[in-house]
Amino acid sequence: MAEVQEKGTISIHTENIFPIIKKFLYSDHEIFLRELVSNAVDATQKLKKLAALGEATGQTDDLRIQVSFDKEKKTITVSDKGIGMTGEEIKKYINQIAFSGATEFVEKFKDKTDAKDIIGKFGLGFYSAFMVADQVEIISRSYKAAENEAARWICDGSTEFELFSATKEARGTDVILHVNSDSEEFLDEWKLKGILEKYCKFLPVEIQFGTKDESVEDGTDSEGKPQYKTVQVARIINNTAPLWTKSPSDLKDEDYIAFYKELYPFSEDPLFWIHLNVDYPFNLTGVLYFPKVKNDFEMQKNKIQLYSRQVFITDEVKDVVPDFLMMLHGVLDSPDIPLNVSRSYLQSDANVKKISQHITKKVADKLSDIYKKDRKDFEKKWDDINIFVKYGMISDEKFYDRAKDFALLKNTNKEYATFSEYKDKVSPSQTDKEGTVVYVYTSDPGKQDSYIQNAQAKGYDVLQLDGVLDSHFINTLEQKLEKVQIKRVDSETTDKLIDKDEKLDSVLTEDEKNAIKEIFEKAISNKNMTIAVESLSPSDMPVVVTMSEFMRRMKDMAKLGGGQYAFMGSMPDNYNVSVNANHGVIQKILKAENDDQKSKLAKQAYDLGLLSQNLLTGADLTNFIKRSVDLVS
Repeated sequence: MAEVQEKGTISIHTENIFPIIKKFLYSDHEIFLRELVSNAVDATQKLKKLAALGEATGQTDDLRIQVSFDKEKKTITVSDKGIGMTGEEIKKYINQIAFSGATEFVEKFKDKTDAKDIIGKFGLGFYSAFMVADQVEIISRSYKAAENEAARWICDGSTEFELFSATKEARGTDVILHVNSDSEEFLDEWKLKGILEKYCKFLPVEIQFGTKDESVEDGTDSEGKPQYKTVQVARIINNTAPLWTKSPSDLKDEDYIAFYKELYPFSEDPLFWIHLNVDYPFNLTGVLYFPKVKNDFEMQKNKIQLYSRQVFITDEVKDVVPDFLMMLHGVLDSPDIPLNVSRSYLQSDANVKKISQHITKKVADKLSDIYKKDRKDFEKKWDDINIFVKYGMISDEKFYDRAKDFALLKNTNKEYATFSEYKDKVSPSQTDKEGTVVYVYTSDPGKQDSYIQNAQAKGYDVLQLDGVLDSHFINTLEQKLEKVQIKRVDSETTDKLIDKDEKLDSVLTEDEKNAIKEIFEKAISNKNMTIAVESLSPSDMPVVVTMSEFMRRMKDMAKLGGGQYAFMGSMPDNYNVSVNANHGVIQKILKAENDDQKSKLAKQAYDLGLLSQNLLTGADLTNFIKRSVDLVS
């Protein structure tokens, strides 16, 4: 072993720094590889810049970073051909733990180039190596050093270090980790490959991890058909020039789709995308894609990847991206977000808040742009993107204000209208006696078809609001739209949906009304059903079963864990049973031969009302079918 040139103590404030690093600096021990490779990239980028300035000489064509491991020796090595360090620089940059070479580098070359974009924090991240290693070695030769002259630094995880003179043929730095017994899982080819692909997939310097087999052409056979042979080639982990680093003007649609497939290999093509490129008042690049979203949108979250200078940080971007845009896919890259990012940092950082606001604005601008350029195309996309827009309008006031001019309402005839267009369309026929415009909607066109048909026969337009967020969206619309009330099509009898103070005469006398009410009360015998005999259109059902809009919304809130409405969840469902005094069936019930026959017919009419609301199940449905057979036999 070479003679010890120097022994010393690392300049830190506490001797317990390494246990803190191991336990608390990073939650995932695999991060050590990201940190060491990032430092290697940083050193390589510095060399490139110095070479371009004429400050460094020597070979700069092959600057590939090598990651390797030796299972028998229990070592992991990260080697670069970058700027390297002298012994004095190792003491300065490695031993003074929170001190970065970035400060000095920027100061020295600030008049020649803007070097900030290639400077990482070489310091604290390096010490993440001690999360998995008992001992760490650095062998480094500076670009300024004489031939083969290098320095070797060793530390065993205490605050003591040893520094030797050494020899090294190539410029650059080797960091050698002697892996501890608790971390031998990392001495595995596929484990290391997976970590490198996760964190280093888009770093700007080529990273090689061993070799791989590749099939190449090897002449032709006797029939003239091509022959192939297997050769070993370098296994390059990363794409050094990912799409978001390029200018949008240099890219075509197929480039964006190909990159999407690279990120999400088994996904459908995205609907469209937004290319972000901001350098003031914060730095942000990236591409956000609008995927086709299913109603189980929770499953779609955590698909945005957050990078810092092309180094992967996390796919939990809740505090960087507004919650309603968490369903977007893609990549965000900002050097203003540090690698050892924490939730508390993201929640409090001013730049992160600005980034979040900017993303919201850019999404709104993109949607508005598509709407204005091609309304028909926007309508085609609406079924896939409305969940983003509605979620945003519910949760973000500023987004609502931006979206209200392009957000669409869709009716059961698959016609689309903006908020203002729709109000103008239905106001003439759907304004009640108080001057309030009533929007009628269905939450399930299949189950509520009879109610929809009755409403349309009355001349009403019926909106289709059957999405997972629409109960919340309806509440938002009622708060925002002036003099507008929104009612589900089955919340009232058709004549009562929009109260225009129009009264239909009843063909029944008061005595007949009382008699028919008593017949139904006995036949139904359910205290949760409020029975009323009403003068409805003869074309309406003989019995109409409804739950009031207010009651149903309270129940919906309770199902969603709705705070002050939680008590509603345990309450029984209460329905209104409207007996149509003007329907021929009611006359038939009154004229039936005996009370048993009257009760049987009343129960049949009531069950038909339940059936139209999909409320007839189990034994009641079986009895209804048997009774129907008896009545037609």
